[in-house]
Amino acid sequence: MYTKYKSKTSPSFTKKEGKEAPRRATKTNNQKTAKQNLVKTKFVPKANDKDKLKVIVLGGLEQVGINMTMLEYNNEIITIDMGLMFPDEDMPGIDYIIPNTSYLEDKKDQIKGAIITHGHMDHIGAIPHLLNKLGNPPMFMGKLTAGLVRKRVERYKNTPKVNIAEINDDSVVQLGKNFKVEFLRVNHSIPDSFAIIIHTPAGTVVHTGDFKIDYTPVNDKPADLNRIAMIGQNGVKLLLQDSTDSTSPGYQKSESAIGDEMSKILDNVDGRLIIGTFASQLSRIQKIFDLAEKHNRRIYLEGRTMNDNVEIAHQIGYLKFDNKVLLDSNGLKKTPDNKLIILGTGAQGESNAFLAKVVSGEHKTIRLKKGDTVIFSSSVIPGNERSIQNLMDKIVRQGSKIINYKMMDVHAGGHAKQEDLKLMMRLLKPEYFMPIEGSHYMLSAHADLAEQVGIPEENIFVADNGQIIEFSKQGSDFVGKKTKEKVPTDYVMVDGLGVGDISNIVLRDRKVMAEDGMIVVITTIDSKTGDPIGNPDIISRGFVYMKENRELIEKTRMKVKKMIKEHDPRTPADDEHVKNKIRNEIGQFLFTQTKRRPMVLPVIIKV
Repeated sequence: MYTKYKSKTSPSFTKKEGKEAPRRATKTNNQKTAKQNLVKTKFVPKANDKDKLKVIVLGGLEQVGINMTMLEYNNEIITIDMGLMFPDEDMPGIDYIIPNTSYLEDKKDQIKGAIITHGHMDHIGAIPHLLNKLGNPPMFMGKLTAGLVRKRVERYKNTPKVNIAEINDDSVVQLGKNFKVEFLRVNHSIPDSFAIIIHTPAGTVVHTGDFKIDYTPVNDKPADLNRIAMIGQNGVKLLLQDSTDSTSPGYQKSESAIGDEMSKILDNVDGRLIIGTFASQLSRIQKIFDLAEKHNRRIYLEGRTMNDNVEIAHQIGYLKFDNKVLLDSNGLKKTPDNKLIILGTGAQGESNAFLAKVVSGEHKTIRLKKGDTVIFSSSVIPGNERSIQNLMDKIVRQGSKIINYKMMDVHAGGHAKQEDLKLMMRLLKPEYFMPIEGSHYMLSAHADLAEQVGIPEENIFVADNGQIIEFSKQGSDFVGKKTKEKVPTDYVMVDGLGVGDISNIVLRDRKVMAEDGMIVVITTIDSKTGDPIGNPDIISRGFVYMKENRELIEKTRMKVKKMIKEHDPRTPADDEHVKNKIRNEIGQFLFTQTKRRPMVLPVIIKV
């Protein structure tokens, strides 16, 4: 028997015989019925949109992160994932980026459900910011993912009560009239990861989520390759597949093999073992707990996210360990170095993470010392090379040893490599293929793999964010094409409490200030005559050190004074005109003097 979910307007489940049914999705006060909302918005579909399946990836086709996909058929919509992405170096001050959902916001009443593939931040991180915008639709996800989502949403006061139904690999969900959804358990670096099988009038669409082929996973079952092959036998119209490791040849390592290498390290280390990894790498964390018990060591966890994730996973049974293995801060002080493992975040060299604070001496309880062994239990994310190298230099200067994935197998990726990707394509045998979840270079490499397994080039869609992939009926079948139409997908940036209020202009200003600094020009003007009163004041920040550049500052001051004097006394200058003149002419003057163009901020005081 299957677990069923009828629709957004009438949520109900049937209990599977012999097992507890998933938690019933409840409607919050913030939700109206779909019928009420449709009357309010009066959405009128285009005539040519009828009986067409649209597949639109809102994030994840031009970068690694902000993953979000939507399917639309006859005024019904489902979404898959709501992730975030951490900022690039050219985005100063930005906390993270979330998908642009403006296309969906006037269609929120058509959203029948939101499916979450797994609990990593690039798939769940945007949920607190998007739920209100999307009408708080019912969400479907695994048990561990549900725990992580609830914990994240708790930190945001304005987020509505989450409407979560927990699913398993034998659940079937009917969303609206046009989408029947099944779930296929896959292996990744976090338990409860699922591929999504969506049956639509246009055919079956498979979204793999993040996955790898692991025959000996930790605390998880291997993916059911027989079931995957059966799905392929029944016909797959479109496969959307993870591209993150599509440029890496071969097969991905099993997580179990990493435990064997770490066990060898523990056999030969007498001092403290400090391990940096991702807080979401729960399979790795389980292995570390297993090794701690085997080698009679205790574990001290560092970092709020690390503690939260371990607590949630332990409560629901995805992490298995004796509570006695964990230390608090008092136990940390009393435990001998050769009986201690310190586990935290920071293997990517992040300046605010646990590992960086320990190395720099800023951590409140832990200091690096001679005899420590530091393991970087993750591969280097592109762009972090310099930060990690600087961190490793500081570690060895303090007499500690380093082990990373290049020296020993202390990291296994969570994403399928080329041979695993080809295996999945051969089993599913899709008619059409679309690589997702990666930069354009990764998508293109993935498309080449699809051609190698026999998928025709014209049936492979390498798209941009927001580009509409459309399946329309021709005779008795649906034919797919990549259209030229796009929906808005420009970045929505989160900065402190602000969501979407940082524009490209603001970022440009921040970059100018970061690169060339700024000067403030304060000048006092007689309100009747427009003449300057006294000499202008100059303030420099990040441009030049004023004490060592007095001649330049004095020239600038006199140039401002001369500009203000040059006006018709019969018509005192307008404030905005004066400000623009100072901004343009002083900016050009400073560039000729220094070959740097700081931001010039004029301040006019009238007396």
